Amino acid sequence: MSDWLFAFFHLFLLLGIIVYAFYSLIQGNILRFVVIMVLLTGYYFLVLHGAVKKEIKRKKKGKK
Repeated sequence: MSDWLFAFFHLFLLLGIIVYAFYSLIQGNILRFVVIMVLLTGYYFLVLHGAVKKEIKRKKKGKK
């Protein structure tokens, strides 16, 4: 249960940050938008990408 709470908390947090980035873009603050998106992309590749690939592999292995 705690894994689900952790995952959903981070999902909503990331979605909120993305919404804030686009809000900044709409307000005309292009630099803030770019900085936020670059940092989120870096965070994905440095922290999340390995776990996502493992989960995809695990799901595929379970279907066979």
